[in-house]
Amino acid sequence: MNNTNECCCNDENGKIVVGVPLVFNFFDKNTNNIEKSLKVQLEKKNQLEDHDCDQEDDDDDLEATSLGDAAPSPAEIKLKAEKSLLEFRCKVEDAILGNYLLGEQDHEKLAPQEIVVAREQIREITLWGVPLLPSKAHKGTDVVLRKFLKAKDFKVSEAFDMLQKTLVWRRENNVDRIIDEDLGAEFGNNNAGFLCSKDREGRPVCYHVCGIFKDRRVYKKTFGSDNKCDKYLRWRIQLIEKAVKKLCFREGGVNSVLQVFDLRNTPMQGTKELNSLSKRALILFQNYYPEIIHKNIIVYAPFWFYTSQVLFSRFMNQRNKKKFILARPQKVTQTLLKFIAPEHLPTEYGGVRRNNDEDFSPSDKVSEHKIKGSTVSKVEFPVKELGVTIMWDVTVVGWNVSYKEEFIPDDEGSYSVLLQNQSVDGSSTRNSFYISEPGKIVITVENGTYKKKKMFYRFTARTTVPMFFLLQ
Repeated sequence: MNNTNECCCNDENGKIVVGVPLVFNFFDKNTNNIEKSLKVQLEKKNQLEDHDCDQEDDDDDLEATSLGDAAPSPAEIKLKAEKSLLEFRCKVEDAILGNYLLGEQDHEKLAPQEIVVAREQIREITLWGVPLLPSKAHKGTDVVLRKFLKAKDFKVSEAFDMLQKTLVWRRENNVDRIIDEDLGAEFGNNNAGFLCSKDREGRPVCYHVCGIFKDRRVYKKTFGSDNKCDKYLRWRIQLIEKAVKKLCFREGGVNSVLQVFDLRNTPMQGTKELNSLSKRALILFQNYYPEIIHKNIIVYAPFWFYTSQVLFSRFMNQRNKKKFILARPQKVTQTLLKFIAPEHLPTEYGGVRRNNDEDFSPSDKVSEHKIKGSTVSKVEFPVKELGVTIMWDVTVVGWNVSYKEEFIPDDEGSYSVLLQNQSVDGSSTRNSFYISEPGKIVITVENGTYKKKKMFYRFTARTTVPMFFLLQ
């Protein structure tokens, strides 16, 4: 919102002034401005198109005719989105001030004072910590409302209905206070799901691990009764609510979550409860968390999952289907690295991040080194300072290479020290070496395949006192 609109929403004492006339005034004023500016853009665009059409071939004209009406231009799409948002703002404002945003309220059984309190409470209503009353001029209100519009293709009535159902569902299930609930430590301790770091755009990353349910004792403990199933589903909601707490509902802020589903070692049979709850969770997130999930990346999916995916797709709309990315087992790390930097990607997925790491932090950036097919490549860490321990992290995407680490002193009369020499086909590796003389750490990678490889590495040095000095 610009400064002019903010001034219109405050009285001379600086207090918020609420009222339907204000919003309709805002609607009319901004709609005219938007239409004028976008009409100018459309006129310029049409002039350019008229100028260029004389230079086009007849084939292009035939192709345009066969396709029917042209797709709307970006300016037209922007105009539609802005007008829908303004209309949606008015509808929400009217519903809040009319006290029917949560449905028709029965005030016959309430005292006049209780009705006043109820109306004041509805004016303070929030979603994900953001006030919904547009005339409060909160910077996050439009961001939240726009999510509902996008989920419904900017159809205001459908977006409003979705918002109403979301608020009613949250109130009936006490979702606003779900983070404070103690839902049991069995899910977190078994790492069935957890939040870990962020992606390249700053979005929180939520991991869901299904392999732990391969143990039948764990499975029965989690899904042995209806109450336990409900508890698991509520825990899933709690996890997404914790991720939402990390979001910033501001223009240009990070306001979505990245989810990674690890299906490694997931049992094929006897998981009726898990499959049913997974479907329910997908429906809940689709209906009550519009545009909160940026992408769902599925990794290490078993063969049978490709068939069941067809059944899952029936429960999702087309917009949410596009949010799913299925990574092939041999390209899991490669797929995840497109979204998550290696310093933020856990080691079990090919990154260099470790839990409770005292040597490196996610702020320690990782360097990239490309290795051509059928070649030998080297990376060197020169060290001139004595009495320090140098430590390094190395990972190769896909591995399947010959890997060697050695310390080569600057003094030609000294001996080189072989630290590691093996064929590596796994996760990232970490090593350290105490420097007693100037030299360099040399990492040699032999790529015997014809495909290019990427190596990510980082290193640090810290002053240390050797143990034999302490013993003396």
